[in-house]
Amino acid sequence: MPSSGITAVDAAAKGMKLERYASGGALLLRRATSAKLVSASSHLLFRATVLATLALVFLFTLHYPSLLSRSFRLSAGGDAAGGAHPSSASHRSLLMSSSSASAAASYGGAVWEKEMRRSARPSRDGGISVLVTGAAGFVGTHCSLALKARGDGVVGLDNFNSYYDPSLKRARQALLASRGVVVLDADINDGLLLEKLFDVAAFTHVLHLAAQAGVRYAMEAPQTYVASNVAGLVSVFEVAAKHADPQPAIVWASSSSVYGLNTDAPFSEDHRTDRPASLYAATKKAGEAIAHTYNHIYGLSITGLRFFTVYGPWGRPDMAYFFFARSIVAGEPITLFRAADGSDARRDFTYIDDVVKGCLGALDTAGKSTGSKSGKKSGPAPLRVYNLGNTSPVPVTRMVAILEKLLGKKANKRIVTMPSNGDVPFTHANVSHAAHDFGYRPTTSLEAGLRHFVDWFVEYYKLDTKIAKDARSAAAKPAKKKKAAAAMSASA
Repeated sequence: MPSSGITAVDAAAKGMKLERYASGGALLLRRATSAKLVSASSHLLFRATVLATLALVFLFTLHYPSLLSRSFRLSAGGDAAGGAHPSSASHRSLLMSSSSASAAASYGGAVWEKEMRRSARPSRDGGISVLVTGAAGFVGTHCSLALKARGDGVVGLDNFNSYYDPSLKRARQALLASRGVVVLDADINDGLLLEKLFDVAAFTHVLHLAAQAGVRYAMEAPQTYVASNVAGLVSVFEVAAKHADPQPAIVWASSSSVYGLNTDAPFSEDHRTDRPASLYAATKKAGEAIAHTYNHIYGLSITGLRFFTVYGPWGRPDMAYFFFARSIVAGEPITLFRAADGSDARRDFTYIDDVVKGCLGALDTAGKSTGSKSGKKSGPAPLRVYNLGNTSPVPVTRMVAILEKLLGKKANKRIVTMPSNGDVPFTHANVSHAAHDFGYRPTTSLEAGLRHFVDWFVEYYKLDTKIAKDARSAAAKPAKKKKAAAAMSASA
């Protein structure tokens, strides 16, 4: 009896084990089947996602060709105290695809290559060879002239778009040609042309000033800012990092606009720049992040310059001082902004000659890139950013008063509260880093700088303003008396 009991128990236990094994096997089988189904579903989902993405890209390209056809201006600049919009800009495609016509196809041949080498060749011992993008722009023209004057080699690049009057850019191009500087009609997103230029001339430096400028215009044509200030910057970095041999050092135009909603003053390179107030500022901030990446991965020597409201002869018509002068002469009203607290908008107006000295100082101290075409770098390369300003913010109303005095005519002013369109109440530069590293010291007062601008403005536009001439002469006398008094006190 006991043995039969044990046998029954054993049989029951074995039955339970067999049942457990059977159920476990079924579970394993179900899991395996489920895994196969999940795997198959994942493959199907991946393929469906790829097909859907391709379909969306096709539809987007078909229905929104404007994103691929908006041009960007290759003229350098900072933010305006008040900016004018282009009345109508005929855009040209500058996002070059493999099927797009490249300027490289029309530029070439022995004669062309000889001309490029001539323009790029320094005429002084120890001179540098610089590719200047945005060379027919405001800052680009002045920098190119200064580089050539001191014996450096210069080749320029500009797309001459119509963000503002292209005839002014053509006049700058003619001025550069008279000094022996070639400026090609091409764009920075044309990688084939950039590669060809580096094959022909061994540029030691790139002064990248090409950009879509203007704070308010970004609300009307945002794609142009991405095309120029982001895609265009990457295009230049790509060729410099992966094609040029040896790699050049790069100095490029960032902007004081990156400080955005910062309220600490004066603005220092150590201050936060993560709160841009406009898309223009955001693209420039993105450019600084992109610069860090190319410096870190490819060993490019990169220096960013944050310009503070640059003004002067051959300036940009969309800048406040420029179109205020035109409006005053024409008897048209001008709009002045006040901050929400009722204070006047203030800008750190910086004269072009001071900015040029800063740009050349940055080029001269840039340091060498450490990468190569093979992708290897010998060590860390310089990565720098500097403010280039005047360090003395001036109310925009004061700037208008100086223009009124120089032009001999009162402005018809309309004062409104500053709208939320990307402008900021004030800018104020701390330039101690630039002063320490390459001796940057702005010396031009707003009164003297605007006098130089008005002299050029009257001559360039052939204005018959005897009153303005007399007014400028009268305005110059107090300045001469101050200089004479200063000289007497110094000698005493």
